[in-house]
Parts: sequence; C-alpha cells; structure tokens
Amino acid sequence: MNEKTCKVLAAEIRLETLRIIHSLGNGHVGGSMDLADLMAVLYGEVMRFDPKNPRWEDRDWLVLSKGHAGPVAYATFGLMGYYPMEEAYTLNRPHTKFPSHTDRKLTPGVDLTTGSLGQGASSATGAALANRIDGRNSRVFCVIGDGEADEGQVWEAFHFAYAHKLDNIIYFIDKNGYQLDGSTQDILDHGDIAAKAAAFGLHTQEIDGHDVKAIYDAIQTALAHKGVPSCIVLDTIKGKGATFAEPKREHSSSPKEEAWAEALAAAEQALADAKNA
Repeated sequence: MNEKTCKVLAAEIRLETLRIIHSLGNGHVGGSMDLADLMAVLYGEVMRFDPKNPRWEDRDWLVLSKGHAGPVAYATFGLMGYYPMEEAYTLNRPHTKFPSHTDRKLTPGVDLTTGSLGQGASSATGAALANRIDGRNSRVFCVIGDGEADEGQVWEAFHFAYAHKLDNIIYFIDKNGYQLDGSTQDILDHGDIAAKAAAFGLHTQEIDGHDVKAIYDAIQTALAHKGVPSCIVLDTIKGKGATFAEPKREHSSSPKEEAWAEALAAAEQALADAKNA
C-alpha cells in the first residue's frame, strides 16, 4: 500500500465530511469522522468498484450498518468520482439524494439501505451469501457501531455467517466507546467485544482504527483466512478530527458557526500537513 497517499485521502475524507454536515449545520459528526481512515483504506487500497457503473455486478460491497454515518460515505464516494462533491452539500434537504442515513435508491455508491441499527449486519450477511450462491468473488465489508452491537440481530448475523462459512465478509466494529446516550460502558457494557466476536467463531483482530497501515494489514490477514467470516475491531476516537466533537465524543453535533469555522480550518490544515509529510 501507499501509506502517505492513504493518509492524504483520509484527511480529504475528513474535510469533506465536515463540509457536507456543515452544509446543513448539524448532524452525525462523531460516528462519521472516526471512520475516515477505514474508508480511505477500503476505497483507496482494497475495494473493487466502478464509479461510472455503481451497480457493477462483480464489485465489492460496503454496507454501513451504522447508517447514520452516511456523511463519511458521501464524502468518500464524491472523492472517488461517483458524483460531483458539491451535490452532497444538499445533505438531508428536501429532494436530496443524500439523506442523513444511507439509502441505496437515492445515492450512487450505496449498496444497501441502512439506519435501523442491527439490520445492516443481517443484510450484509445475506448479500455475502447471495454473492457466493451466484458464483461471484465479491467481498462484503460491513461497518457496525459498538453501540449498535447492543442489538441481538448483530450477533445473530455473526452466528449465521459462521454457520455458513462466509469467508467473503469482513465485519468492522467501530469501537469508539460512545453511543447516543453516553458511554457504551455505562449503557450496556460489552466487556471484551473482540473476545465476544471470536466466541461466535469469527476470525477476529483488534487494531488502532486510525492507523491506515494497521487497517490495511488486518484486512489482508482477514482476506487470507479462509473458511470463516472475519471481524476487525477498530479502536477509534469518536469525532476524530472535528475540533468541537472530538473532545466531548459527541454523537451528534449542532455547533455555532464560529466552531464550524475553527473545525474546517483545522481539517484543512490537517490535509495540508498530510500532503507535506
């Protein structure tokens, strides 16, 4: 992999994610910003896709089960050339193609509609099985929030994937430690969530979710491990790179314009630093 190129892409994704949410003035900053490094690795180094043919049958699939992180997907797709980035600045407005939660019927690049938490994991698992039945070598990459993992449906999906030996799916658990109402430890403590995933039979790794090299290496290890599905637990910082959200680990943000200006300037500087590193 080209580590510097990937870090620059992650910085671009963070900046565009902020610009997209800023266009509305509020939204799910926290759980979007912490996925920028993963999205940079997936779309910059790993996934097979065609922006000119979003429904290409042999593409790899991304399923953002934590569908409220849609802005980071919209930023990534725009940077990959699925549409002019400015189109995404209509986030959640009337007649937009960019709702706050991902919708496959509206947005080019979205493979499955998600947002009702837990259900995306099941849908992604079904997609992996369907692709195998159809004889395709497409991989499915499914992103699950640690708060979302409160839902039993997530663990049922893991059980199903293990039973059917779906080695064409990788689940990512975004372990940022916070959900809508507070810390995951206070609301419904998972304990060692990686150990839980492993107990369901998944080949499981836990890594720094902001280290693009570690993310890339973990994905390659998972893809090489045959016969069982894989899970990669990403240790992340909610709101990573958003100056108003990161310190408070905010789930959703509605900052004043001065705070937006500070955050956008910091993201622009982070991009310049990545390019000059």
